[in-house]
Amino acid sequence: MKFIFNDEAYSFELLRTVSYAPYGGADIGECLVTASRIVEGDFESWHKEWFRVAERAHALADEALAAGQRIGAREAYLRASNYYRTSEFFLHGSPEDPCMLSTWKLSRDTFRQAAKLMDTKVEQVSIPYEGTTLSGYFYTAADATEPRPILIIHGGYDSTGEELYFGGAAAALQRGYHCLTFEGPGQGSVIREQRIPFRHDWEKVITPVVDYVVSRPEVDPGRIALMGISFGGYLAPRAAAFEHRLAACIANDGVHTFRFREMGQKFMAGRTDYTFEEYEATVAKIMEHHSGVRWAVDNGMFTFQANSLRELVEKTEPCTMEGIADQVLCPTLVCEAEEDHFFAGQPERLYDALSCPKTYLKLTKEDGGEEHCHFGALLLFNHRVFSWLDETLKISAEPTGVLH
Repeated sequence: MKFIFNDEAYSFELLRTVSYAPYGGADIGECLVTASRIVEGDFESWHKEWFRVAERAHALADEALAAGQRIGAREAYLRASNYYRTSEFFLHGSPEDPCMLSTWKLSRDTFRQAAKLMDTKVEQVSIPYEGTTLSGYFYTAADATEPRPILIIHGGYDSTGEELYFGGAAAALQRGYHCLTFEGPGQGSVIREQRIPFRHDWEKVITPVVDYVVSRPEVDPGRIALMGISFGGYLAPRAAAFEHRLAACIANDGVHTFRFREMGQKFMAGRTDYTFEEYEATVAKIMEHHSGVRWAVDNGMFTFQANSLRELVEKTEPCTMEGIADQVLCPTLVCEAEEDHFFAGQPERLYDALSCPKTYLKLTKEDGGEEHCHFGALLLFNHRVFSWLDETLKISAEPTGVLH
């Protein structure tokens, strides 16, 4: 789906930003006008123009708050948060640049301002984890008088805890679920402020999160579901293979293996006899003119805390469900976007490797949900996902099937 830009990365990230409109994260006109001012392929232009519209929304929110206009303030703070996040997106190649940290903080701060003005109860929580804490938000379903099911959501390679409100928490609340969103190693505040990188053994992250969730009296401990988004489509099933208190797992989208070695092989035009130096030189050359590859490498170096491309390849080598997938016991929903430019073929590999009760959900070009993580069709996606989850949490096992 080409959306305004010819550049694949710019088109997709614009679609991602606009896709949060149904949940208050964007106004379509603001996004289109902003996109019209951006110089394609220019990371600084992207940052400047999105920061500009974020500041406008932020100022509007402050004015509304001062005037006692709670709803107007909340709406504008939510848009500002998403626009600041978008502004920061391509800055990860210079993680020491104070602009990256300050822009991200503005995204977090404006979201937290909006959270204070929501109709539902939103708590900022700190989850104990290996001598430190992980930042999260606990969303309490309205009118809950007895323990309710909960959906735990985490992102992937680049998402933030604040973005997860638009990416799933809002939809969960609409359907009566409690929701916990959090940032793990390699994500959000954990990588930016604590400099704790990604780890492949995500069960070491999810087990303390589940410990926290079951300590909450409003949660039904027998109906805990986990959804991982993007790279989280590997992390969540990986955790589910070892954390068996989960009643359901959702991989959006499914990822069997996340290895830079495998992902980079396509750059070598089918060659198998190349040296790492040749591979490194090829990737560096592609990065000069391909913004998506440049960003993927920059972000990987940042979030895995790798000092070189070779080290990044080494650090992603354990990120696979090989020999592990059959240990997942809970019903699992594997999602696929028909034209996913990040993980083509990966959902099917994960689905085939699973032996638990499993369901396959594929959104297509005809649905308008063919892009990675189904951006552009989040209302449809959430309809399908929560229909599955509603049924799954009522019974002990979901029969193998395919959603159409």
